[in-house]
Amino acid sequence: MSDEPQKYGWAPRDPSAPRTAPGRPPGQAGRPSPPRTGRRRALPTWRTLFGGLLIFALVVMGGFVVGYKLVTIPPANAAATAQSNVYLYADGTHLARDGEVNRENVRLTQVPKHLRLAVLAAEDRGFYNEPAVDPQGMVRAAWNTLSGKGTQGGSTITQQYVKNYYLGQEQTIIRKAKEFFIAIKLNREATKAQILRGYLNTSYFGRNAYGVQAAAQAYYGKDVEDINTAESAYLASLLNAPSEFDIVVHPENKPAALARWNYVLDGMVKEDWLSPKKRHAMKFPMPGQIRHSSSGLVGQRGYIVQAVEDHLTTNNIIDEKTLAAGGYRITTTLDRKKQDAFTDTVNKQVTSQLKADRKPDRNVRVGGASIDPRTGKVVAMYGGVDYTKQYVNNATRRDYQVGSTFKPFVFAAAVENGSETQYGEPITPYTVYDGDNEHMVEGPDGPTGYDPANEDDIDYGPISVRKATGYSVNAVYAQMAQDVGPAMVRKTAVALGLPGNTPDLTATPSIALGPATASVLDMAKAYATLANHGKRSMYTLVDKITKNGADVTLPKRDFRQVISRHAADTTTSMLRGVVDEGTGTAAQSADRPAAGKTGTAEEDKAAWFAGFTPELATVVAVMGADPVTAAQRPLYGALGQKRVNGGGVPTEIWGGYTAAALRNSEPRGFDLRLGDSSDEESSTDEEQAGPPGTPNGPHRPGAKDAAQEQDEGGTHGQPEDRPGAGDAKGGPAHDRTQGSGHGGSQRQSAGQTAGRPPGQSDDGAAEGAGAGGRTATGGAGGGGGGTGDADGDPGARTSLFDSFTKPGP
Repeated sequence: MSDEPQKYGWAPRDPSAPRTAPGRPPGQAGRPSPPRTGRRRALPTWRTLFGGLLIFALVVMGGFVVGYKLVTIPPANAAATAQSNVYLYADGTHLARDGEVNRENVRLTQVPKHLRLAVLAAEDRGFYNEPAVDPQGMVRAAWNTLSGKGTQGGSTITQQYVKNYYLGQEQTIIRKAKEFFIAIKLNREATKAQILRGYLNTSYFGRNAYGVQAAAQAYYGKDVEDINTAESAYLASLLNAPSEFDIVVHPENKPAALARWNYVLDGMVKEDWLSPKKRHAMKFPMPGQIRHSSSGLVGQRGYIVQAVEDHLTTNNIIDEKTLAAGGYRITTTLDRKKQDAFTDTVNKQVTSQLKADRKPDRNVRVGGASIDPRTGKVVAMYGGVDYTKQYVNNATRRDYQVGSTFKPFVFAAAVENGSETQYGEPITPYTVYDGDNEHMVEGPDGPTGYDPANEDDIDYGPISVRKATGYSVNAVYAQMAQDVGPAMVRKTAVALGLPGNTPDLTATPSIALGPATASVLDMAKAYATLANHGKRSMYTLVDKITKNGADVTLPKRDFRQVISRHAADTTTSMLRGVVDEGTGTAAQSADRPAAGKTGTAEEDKAAWFAGFTPELATVVAVMGADPVTAAQRPLYGALGQKRVNGGGVPTEIWGGYTAAALRNSEPRGFDLRLGDSSDEESSTDEEQAGPPGTPNGPHRPGAKDAAQEQDEGGTHGQPEDRPGAGDAKGGPAHDRTQGSGHGGSQRQSAGQTAGRPPGQSDDGAAEGAGAGGRTATGGAGGGGGGTGDADGDPGARTSLFDSFTKPGP
């Protein structure tokens, strides 16, 4: 055999040699591959993976072909010629109809180029150059729908037009699939100009306006041809959230609307549709007032319709565009008789008293809301004098400070969390604080730098929490908020019912004085929770909704305990003192057991009364607003009064309305549990109204004595807002109090200075002898106060502030 094969590195195989697979050692020839084990067994082979992907691609392609063949472009849907919605009172009687749809189609040539470009900048900047559909956006939107994350944008203008004109606003996978195929077909059969024209004529802009022509008239009172670039950008902004960005109706949302307006203009600059110089020179174009062509929303009807719509959309019951399409029959929770009573009371006590020649009277606005605490249903609402004249709903707006009506939330937080003063004393109605004007708030590390003034700069000296609540002493409550923890106070207010995004609800000691701008309805919800012993549900304006005879599902409304009954009921008992002998005595006109709190905003721009009976929680606010600019204005001189504050007009309205609303029902007493345990005996009104000074159980030694002796021996005199000391009506003159004199020795009470432990008083007065036998040392101050009798003498007590029934054992 030749050696040539070996020379080149190969040789013929020996026929007698066994066959061996490449790479296998001798002895394993012809054996099968070893089985896949462990983690490899769970992984598909590349052949399986490739085959699966191929099958999936074929299925998708086949589905696309079938869908394209089966789905046809339908005729215009009902939303293109939308119906009205019908609103009913709780008893089924007619309340309102939201009017005919406002629509006027225009040619694309009538729409200014800058308006068309503004819409593209807002909604679909690649409209002319990109496909009719955005698959990535559709997948994202579909996933959000399936996962319950809510709806999200992602549709092109072509898709939005298909949804507006051919389909509907429902968020379902089937609708999105139809939208996909119809958009592709429409893009092949219609020009971009035709699609854009259809979109501009069918889109909803708010204010019942469909299409750009109706929107131009609704917001700026001009034809679409006359709309400038700045106005165009605002109209384009509305497409994203029509009602939310209407800053005339929702002035608190102006920052968000302004951000969207800037986004549109900046987009136009980015796309070279607007020069940076012109962009820089533009100012925000304030839209005009709402003008109504229909009389169906006059009076309170328009406010109610607006509030119901907001309730449905913000709670994701019905989205805004679907609701605007109409066809719904909405039964509200409003009680027709109570609604009429609210309107009649405001007309009698405010509207009829306004005079054209009294300039401050033109600034007066009134808002009110009333809730049944046991059901969580809003039974009455007062939004303003007339929706067609004053279009902002004063019951739902969130731009006026709530003032001292916030203070009960501070005390409720203290009781709920077992808070103590900086000296380790539990915070109770008997705890004594320093009530001096501009008393520096002390934190764990010393002075905080915050020293709030009391009303009229009054020094109250050592004063019990109960009395400080009745007289609305700022110094006490600012320190209490610091002791409780401002974050805990905020948490409690939100738990009771205030929205977490309430403007200026900031966790600082000043939170106690009410800089937050919650709405009247928000405050009514929170006070209804107190009235319902700390239980809260989702408060509602809607009882039932039907469309085409079918019920619309409403959210489940279960009550839950958000603060303890002990905390809620103890706060209620404190608030009863405000009505009985504090700044809210005008509420006694309801002729019912009542609890409440007055409040006055900074510079007297708003005056509040928030109160409740066992059956009804109602909040009333009188606000000052310029009728032309809508800027907030002080209420000095309005209604012929030197000042309009919480203890005056708002409390009088509350009393008149509550008396009328409950006229045909027997008065009910409060069922309050004032002990630490939920299974304790209830304390009824009859038990609480026993002989002044009679406790219902043991008390903390010293705490009650100091508060009592301060109150009895004090010389603060009667507050000016007590009946007979205020205006000509005998009502309160202002929310917080003015004393008639202050004795120098008043600052010492039973050897205890407010905020200091016993035995550490400034002037060294002797510490009392113990519980029940402590003698006042500060009862002879200037101004002619009481004599500071011993704690054990019930006859010495003359103030309900000192007759708080203490918890039983």
